[in-house]
Amino acid sequence: MITTLHIKNIGIIEDLTIDFNEGFNVLTGETGAGKTLIIGALGIIAGGRFSKEMIRNGEKFSFIEANIFWPENSNSIDGNIIISREIYSNGRNSCKINGRLVTVNELKEFMSNIIDIHGQQDNQNLLNSSKHISYLDDFIGSDILELKCQYMILYKRYNEINVELNKNYGDDKERERKLDLLNYQLKEINDSKLKVGEDLKLSEEHNLMKNSEKLQENLTQIDENLNNQAIEGVANSIRYLEKILNCGEIYEQKLSELKNIYYEIQELARDISNMREDIFFDEEQRDNVEKRLDEIFSLKRKYGNSIEEILEYKEKLEEEIEKIENLDVINNKLKQEKEIVEKQMVELCTKMNLIRVKYAEIISNKINTELAELEMKNAVLRVAVNRINNFNSNGLDNVEFMICTNKGEEEKELCKIASGGEMSRIMLAIKTVLAQVDKVPVLVFDEIDIGISGKAAKSVGEKIKTISNNHQVIIVTHSPSIAAKGKYNYFISKKTTNEKTYTEVKQLNENEVIEEIARISSGEITEISIAHAKELRKAS
Repeated sequence: MITTLHIKNIGIIEDLTIDFNEGFNVLTGETGAGKTLIIGALGIIAGGRFSKEMIRNGEKFSFIEANIFWPENSNSIDGNIIISREIYSNGRNSCKINGRLVTVNELKEFMSNIIDIHGQQDNQNLLNSSKHISYLDDFIGSDILELKCQYMILYKRYNEINVELNKNYGDDKERERKLDLLNYQLKEINDSKLKVGEDLKLSEEHNLMKNSEKLQENLTQIDENLNNQAIEGVANSIRYLEKILNCGEIYEQKLSELKNIYYEIQELARDISNMREDIFFDEEQRDNVEKRLDEIFSLKRKYGNSIEEILEYKEKLEEEIEKIENLDVINNKLKQEKEIVEKQMVELCTKMNLIRVKYAEIISNKINTELAELEMKNAVLRVAVNRINNFNSNGLDNVEFMICTNKGEEEKELCKIASGGEMSRIMLAIKTVLAQVDKVPVLVFDEIDIGISGKAAKSVGEKIKTISNNHQVIIVTHSPSIAAKGKYNYFISKKTTNEKTYTEVKQLNENEVIEEIARISSGEITEISIAHAKELRKAS
């Protein structure tokens, strides 16, 4: 269960902490005080969407943190799990589970095992017949789960085969045109006889050609200076040192060093001379290099940014050409595999259909029992399971909730007959039935009492109280009958200080609960409304 919820900088909530309890937690209060923001914060901490417009005016971030006591699924010694989510106005989002950073999707998946939030959007889902099969399968649970897993593996392969079969390049003419283009591209690449690194070598050679005159001139000057001045100067110096060798050992050492320099300069001069001779390029050679570079550039523009990429593209061309040339064989193999996969899928769909038909009757009976207890005694809901012709992610079944709300009327689709108040009770009936098999510990209801009053509201309150025996329930309500059933009641209010509005929360004692129920009942606290509140509280 959620033991503590801490909210910071969401709407009019500046900094709010709520300590929830086991069982039935009721939130009431004046309109616009922040009740919906609290439910919204629970949605955000559960991995739901967040709009930066929700950040409190003047602040740069919002922060939600929840302490969850879940000993059977917690790795901590005390059974507590700390969930936090921090969202900044620049879009940055930080989600943590016990201090470990996780993605929003990871948070959403984790929290889906902990909290189930029901609001008016769920009523919209109930009107969407495509969602009905998920309600039935959730009720069935493990009896269908393994079959669905097996089916999804086959269904994925079935779609992959269809995609491959659709890539058959159209009719024969289209296939021939595609083959001609691929062969032309392959021939162009093959004829070029590309070699890895060739472009770099040619570019270096071309650079030398462009600067040949400049290189020739400077290397000639270096050659002449070395031969006419440096070598001759060092040779003369050697002769002069040889004349003074008997004047000391130091002169012998310097003579040896000078001779080494002489030999090094001679070798350097030969290298420079050879380089100068290699600089010469004729125009034909230059034209050949430029043409080859142009050819490589043209191939890069068409098939890749480098010679390596062009050669990789060539391999893909060869594979695609082989595939087209052998397309009939490939397609026949795919069609044979498709037939096998389809047969296996049909077998699984038949098994799933039998299970769904069986459980459809069970869940229909259970929902109708709940509807009767929710003051819809004449309503008969039937979960219809119909076969369809085309495979989808759920198999070959279409599930739709059909209902007759009054005796003697024709059964119709749920979306065509139910009012807002009826939809809330139908959804609650379904939630009640699913709660019997659902292991999600926390159920949140946001204003489920809309469109409901009187005896029906009382029945709704009793039903939610029953659910709270096995789940933690957090509910926002405007109904005194539902509020009276609460085990723990919280009053949400707002105050204005220094021209800023703040949300406050207070857990009510028994006398305060009576007063709040009286306020909800008549809009003001009087002796009559107090007496009525006490009667509602006593009946709970």
